[in-house]
Amino acid sequence: MTTGRCPVRRTRLAGALTAVLALALAATGCGSGNGSGSGDGAPAAKTAAAPDRVEPLAAPAAPRLPVTVDSADGRKVTVASTERIVPLSGSLSEIVFTLGLGDRVVARDVTATFEQAEKLPVVTRAHDVSAESVLSLKPTLVIAENTTGPAEAVEQIRDAGVPLVVVKPAKSLADVGTRIDAVAAALGVPDSGTALRARTQERIDAVRKTIPARAEKPRVAFLYVRGSAAVYLLGGAGSGASSLLEAAGAVDAGKESGLVKDFTPITSEALAKAAPDAILVMGKGLESVGGIDGLVKVPGVAETPAGADRRVVTVDDGVLLNYGPRTDLVLRSLVDQLYGKKK
Repeated sequence: MTTGRCPVRRTRLAGALTAVLALALAATGCGSGNGSGSGDGAPAAKTAAAPDRVEPLAAPAAPRLPVTVDSADGRKVTVASTERIVPLSGSLSEIVFTLGLGDRVVARDVTATFEQAEKLPVVTRAHDVSAESVLSLKPTLVIAENTTGPAEAVEQIRDAGVPLVVVKPAKSLADVGTRIDAVAAALGVPDSGTALRARTQERIDAVRKTIPARAEKPRVAFLYVRGSAAVYLLGGAGSGASSLLEAAGAVDAGKESGLVKDFTPITSEALAKAAPDAILVMGKGLESVGGIDGLVKVPGVAETPAGADRRVVTVDDGVLLNYGPRTDLVLRSLVDQLYGKKK
């Protein structure tokens, strides 16, 4: 296992999940890593099997325009054309492509790493938007999130007369459908939004039906680690992972131990209180500390039940916290790694 050595972008961890995930992908733009190592009867960590492609709707609708929609920043925005779309986050790109309008997307955020988008020019890195780069592509619609910034860049795009729709970031499974609807409305394809929302929910429900009944739920701690940036954090109630873990039949150990904030620096005391049976970590984060062997050297990890048994669950950085059309695949990966695949 080699530790990632990409240049580190220092990003302030603001507002829980979205900013922390942004730092993760900006800090290590290297390829996704796989964990290694095993313990007595414990599964070796592995990167989730979520595919590198999104699955567009089989029969997407053509946009009906113009439309006027409510932007999450309190404005009303009229969209007259979707010929040149710029989504300013990877999760927004995923929704646009899955709705069947990927051929109209002309740029991407660094977190849009799936196959259909990977060759597009990057115009934003970890919510650090280049207004000049965006405008040079002559977009007819820009889709952003509340956390997109800097604010000056967003205003510069608006001042140039480009329709810019803000969508609320997703923090839980409950946000998946409303987020799909918001993007579909801005694109003028509400019927496709309804179809994608139904398909996504159906697939999530199907995964949840496979979770084995257990008298005692596994306690899972979500750790955000970047060895190259010396960042070691324990997720709490606001990390964004709680909803996924609970949907997978597990307990968010950080949240249950009383951590109400998004993330807190890892300490031996905090981990001892959380007492996780398993640790959830992003694939690149695990790689950055040298795999499981490096992770158990983080202070306090080896003393937890998870560290002692080397029970580590990994999911690719680009999909773990998106809460979008591929959430069922993330959930399936968590379930498979926590309980073992069905024979």
